[in-house]
Amino acid sequence: MLHLRMIVPPDRTPAAVELIESTVGTTHLVVVPGAALNPAGDVVMCDVAREAGHELLNGLRGLRIDQDGSIAVEDIDFSLSKRAEAAEEEAPGEPADAVIWEQLAGATHEESTLSITYSAFMILATMIAACGVVLDNAILIVGAMAVGPEFGPLAGVCTAVVQRAPKLAARSLIALLVGFAVAIVATTVFSLGMDALDLFSREQLEADRPNTSFVWKPDPFSFVVALLAGVAGTLSLTSAKSGALVGVAISVTTIPAGANAAVALSYGDLSQMWGSIEQLLLNLFGIMLAGVLTLYGQKLLWRTQRGRWRRAPKA
Repeated sequence: MLHLRMIVPPDRTPAAVELIESTVGTTHLVVVPGAALNPAGDVVMCDVAREAGHELLNGLRGLRIDQDGSIAVEDIDFSLSKRAEAAEEEAPGEPADAVIWEQLAGATHEESTLSITYSAFMILATMIAACGVVLDNAILIVGAMAVGPEFGPLAGVCTAVVQRAPKLAARSLIALLVGFAVAIVATTVFSLGMDALDLFSREQLEADRPNTSFVWKPDPFSFVVALLAGVAGTLSLTSAKSGALVGVAISVTTIPAGANAAVALSYGDLSQMWGSIEQLLLNLFGIMLAGVLTLYGQKLLWRTQRGRWRRAPKA
């Protein structure tokens, strides 16, 4: 379930209470008149089943509570309450299938911002992957995939397309493109330094690499895996099952492809460099396509169920 804590202008408290009471899956309603000081207003709290969360939040935003007051939302990890159990049973569907669009937009906004930390993770992941491709070490490749933070901006682009949020789309694309560009440039310099120390060599790059040659040889399976990973990653975000993101991260060849492009560039191997870039772009496109289609599918499903998320006033 979700816990909502709101500061409501006093003149809109009756409407907010009526909306909460008429929404499927709500319980534990608390109203504390005049308790809020900044901004001034009434404190209203309630619990709501995830399945009804978007419907309720959408109604509260229609009352402009988010602009003239505040709405804070928290996930309830554990609750002992017969009323909560009844509210969850009353709401249609399963909690894991519910999409809280406001929560998704907020999460992708945070994860898709170009920052020093984001750039550092991109650079470190690509450098680790560079060691993996040169040494033909699959363990290092998997580790680099897990470290890479690129799924955040990818999810941001998908959310922006579905929610028609151009600012989020621009922010996400900037983080994605600049992040990879900076990581590839930094890893190219890193590769030159490793070559100077006799730790990397052209012979290692151009040798048969049965464990890692796939990172610069795109094929139809690359696109299929990217599509499947895009669906899995999107579902993991919308259902709040973030643990699945680790599996998504190590199933697509984005960071390793960028790393191989950087190492190939440092040695002037344009064939491997362009093959790696093709692999990278193919995976990015596949993930974004699958993510957009998945979100549209979930949005369509939500619309078909929206009529059941309202109920008659409680007796």
